[in-house]
Amino acid sequence: MKSALPKVLHPIAGKPMVQHVVDAAAALEPGNTVIVYGHGGEMVKTRVQGSQLGWAEQAEQLGTGHAVAQAMPLVKEDVVLVLYGDVPLIRPETLQEFIACVNDNTLALMTLIMDDPSGYGRIVRDGQNRVQRIVEQKDASEAELGINEINTGILACPRAFLADCLPKLSSNNAQGEYYLTDVIAMAVQSGLTVDTVQPAHAWEVDGVNDRVQLSRLERIYQRVQAEDLMRDGVAVSDPARLDIRGSVQIASDVVIDVNVVLEGDVTIEEGVVIGPNCVIRDANIGAGTRVEAFSLIDGAIVGEHCQIGPYARLRPGTELADSAKIGNFVETKKSYVGEGSKVNHLTYIGDSHIGKDVNVGAGTITCNYDGVNKFQTVMKDGAFIGSNASLVAPVTIGENATVGAGSTVTKDVEDNSLAVARGQQRNVANWQRPKKEK
Repeated sequence: MKSALPKVLHPIAGKPMVQHVVDAAAALEPGNTVIVYGHGGEMVKTRVQGSQLGWAEQAEQLGTGHAVAQAMPLVKEDVVLVLYGDVPLIRPETLQEFIACVNDNTLALMTLIMDDPSGYGRIVRDGQNRVQRIVEQKDASEAELGINEINTGILACPRAFLADCLPKLSSNNAQGEYYLTDVIAMAVQSGLTVDTVQPAHAWEVDGVNDRVQLSRLERIYQRVQAEDLMRDGVAVSDPARLDIRGSVQIASDVVIDVNVVLEGDVTIEEGVVIGPNCVIRDANIGAGTRVEAFSLIDGAIVGEHCQIGPYARLRPGTELADSAKIGNFVETKKSYVGEGSKVNHLTYIGDSHIGKDVNVGAGTITCNYDGVNKFQTVMKDGAFIGSNASLVAPVTIGENATVGAGSTVTKDVEDNSLAVARGQQRNVANWQRPKKEK
C-alpha cells in the first residue's frame, strides 16, 4: 500500500477492511473472534470494534499456518472459521452456507474457478473428484499449474482436528513457511471429508494488495449497495456516482441524483428528492422533503415536506419541523426551526429555538458565542426578522414581533412589537464624489 497505515485499516466505504470482515463474522454469532496481528497491530487494536474480540500476536511472519496457530489458544468454538483481514467483501450469507458443511468428520474449503489462476494455490482432486490437497503455485508441477480451481484461503474445520495438525506442519517448501493449506492433505490422510463451496460472487473472495485493488473493490461494494436500493424502489440517477459509507434505510420513491454521499446512520423516508453533490451524514429526513444541490446535512433531524438548499449546511443538533425551509448559503447549528418557518438566504442560526411561521431575512446572524460561552436565541411564533439583523444572545423575539432590517438587537423584543436598533440615516445634499488626481 506504500502507507504508514496498516493494510487492513485502509477503508472500503469509509470502514477499515478488517472491520468489514469482523462484522461479517459477527453475523454468525460466534463465541469469539480472534484477530491475528503483526506489524501495526497496536493501531489495529484501536480501530477495530466488536464484542468478544481476542488478539493474538504473530511476532514472526512464518506463514498462514503459523498465524492460525497463534490464535488457537484463544479459540472457544468447536468449529474454527479462518478469514482474512484483506478480503473485505465476503458476505455473511456465504459464510453461513459455508460453515453449515462442517461436522466432526468434514471440513469446508472455499474455492473458486478462474480463467487465469496464476498466483493462486491449486485444488488437486483424485479420479473421483475428491479433494486431495492444495499445492501452492511455486511448488506446483506443470500439470498442476493447468488446474483452474484455486484456493481462496477461507477454511472451516473442527477445532480438535486443527489443534492436532497445526503443530505437525512443516516449512519444507519453496517459501520456507508453514502453510495452512497443508492441513487439507492431513485431513484426507486422517479420513476426513473435504467439502468445497464456491461464493455466489467472485468478488467476495478478492483480496487487496495495493491501492488499485482497493479502489476496484470500493466500486464493486458501492455498485452492489446502489443496485440493492434500486431493487427496493429507490431511483438512483447513476449508480457509479453514489457512495454509501454507513448504514442507510431508504424508502421507496426516493430520488437520488449524482455525486451524493451517505455517511453513518442515515434514514430517508418516502418521496424525498436529493439533488446532486449532497452529503448526508447521521441524519433523518422526513417524507416529501427536497434537498437541493451542494447541501450538507450532518447530525440533523428533518421533518416532512421541508425545503433545503441549495448550498445549505445543517450541522449537528439541527431539527426542522414539517414544512420548514432552509435556503441557499444558510448554516444552522444546534437549533430548532418550527413548522412553516423560513430561513431563506445567507444566514447563520446557532443555538436557537425558532417557533412556527417565523421569517428570518437574508444576512441575519445569531450572535451566540461570546468567546467563552454559548447562549440561546428564541424567536417565537410569527416573528419577522428583517434582513441583515444581528441577534445578540441571550435574547428573545416575541410572538408576531418584527425586527427592522439592519438592526443589532441586544434586548428582548415584546410580542407584537417592532424593534429598530441602527444608526440614524443622514443625507448630505450636493455631495461631491472624490476624483482621481491626474
